[in-house]
Amino acid sequence: MSIQVQNIHKAFGDFVALGDVSLDFPTGELVALLGPSGCGKTTLLRIIAGLESADSGRVLLDGEDASDTHVRERHVGFVFQHYALFRHMNVFDNVAFGLRMKPRRERPSEQDIAGKVHDLLKLVQLDWLADRFPAQLSGGQRQRIALARALAVEPRVLLLDEPFGALDAKVRKELRRWLRRLHDELHITSIFVTHDQEEALEVADRVVLMDHGRVEQIGTPEEVYRQPATPFVYGFLGAVNHFSGRLEGEGIRVGDALLRHVAPEFKHGDDVIAFARPHELEVLTDDSVAGGVPARVARILSFGVTARVELEGLNGTGNQHFEVELSSEQAERLALREGQTVRLNPSRLRVFAR
Repeated sequence: MSIQVQNIHKAFGDFVALGDVSLDFPTGELVALLGPSGCGKTTLLRIIAGLESADSGRVLLDGEDASDTHVRERHVGFVFQHYALFRHMNVFDNVAFGLRMKPRRERPSEQDIAGKVHDLLKLVQLDWLADRFPAQLSGGQRQRIALARALAVEPRVLLLDEPFGALDAKVRKELRRWLRRLHDELHITSIFVTHDQEEALEVADRVVLMDHGRVEQIGTPEEVYRQPATPFVYGFLGAVNHFSGRLEGEGIRVGDALLRHVAPEFKHGDDVIAFARPHELEVLTDDSVAGGVPARVARILSFGVTARVELEGLNGTGNQHFEVELSSEQAERLALREGQTVRLNPSRLRVFAR
């Protein structure tokens, strides 16, 4: 099923949760709605599900206006962050619940329900837990059961609201891979809400970046990471260093330093903000080499093959923090120490108007 939202506006009192949002979700895609808390992503998901009404705009399911269609008639499966399993029911009965609640004329026989539930439990690789109760399961197992229950009613759309947010990092990573494999097998149109950048980039076919009720950028994980359209997107996706300055000749004046960078879309004197990823910063310790923003080494964290260096800005970039990622060989060669004064020279900058 394809989903379209057209000019959706939703406000709660004076707070605008969604401001004229329009999006297309093609059939069979897994799309992540990504953004900080309060950006409108869960509100949009609830409007698509029919759990919330928009103040204006339309929701189209396969081209038909479903804005006034009851949630039961939208054939949507919903998976929440906190499992929402019935504690007094075992795993089998939790998964069977939606099938048993269908109108009598649509309800399968108990034999058919049993067959379907066992198939779904095999699909989520938990058929051996059919007789257990939710309290006897791990968090990851509960969430897979919640997904099986959502799939039991054969939804045309699967909506997931921070489904792994309550789990620890290791379990989240395992379930992300598992969800991606499951989607590749089932090809149900799915929308996945998260504030975890890594989660969205790893799982989704496309990512929708949202902020303050607006869509900032839409694209594949690679597109939004490598070609961020706005400063918000650049700053939200992964660790980043920013340099506020002014265009001067063929460079950007940042404090007392001039960073070499050609920015033909700007003119001399323009105020700009430039971004560089931690691996795009070179640490200069040799005073005979010109250039770079002065900084002081605050902390050195070494993790196996890589080292992370945290620094504090100096001379016009005071109170600003920088992060550099080096190979362990580079860190060893530089022999950095806490308190040492160095200079940071970006190998690549992405420049936006300030």
